[in-house]
Amino acid sequence: MNRITRIAMGAAGAAALLTAPVPAFAAATGADTATATVTTCKYALQAGLATYACADVTGDSVVIYGRIGLAGPPDGPVSWQTLYTNLSAEVVGGNSLGSVSGSTAFHSTGVRVDGFTATVPCGSTVRATFSVQGSGPFGTRPVVEVPVTC
Repeated sequence: MNRITRIAMGAAGAAALLTAPVPAFAAATGADTATATVTTCKYALQAGLATYACADVTGDSVVIYGRIGLAGPPDGPVSWQTLYTNLSAEVVGGNSLGSVSGSTAFHSTGVRVDGFTATVPCGSTVRATFSVQGSGPFGTRPVVEVPVTC
């Protein structure tokens, strides 16, 4: 067998291996995808910081939380700040799911502000709002809307 024939046979063998189905990489079943968590966050600039209203949806369960971080590289040293936060959520066109207010110490690393978990009817849309007040300008609150598709 000459060199060109061996190269052609090797290439054909490699192509056959690459196109063969591999059970370990099979697509997820419907049951696996139904319990997958979908995370959605919406960004806004508040008090000179990057703020996010977030919702994790798993089936009909929704976890509401906020995140705070630096909006960009600091111009100089970052001092500790006490931030006053409010996190609230509602079913669009329906009832309030709750509200959490408090103070959060912030320096230069990201902070998660825990909210609450709620069970929401399938087919609903949840709206969460996160407000942060600190030493910087107030800014726009992030508002996230997520469908609960179950």
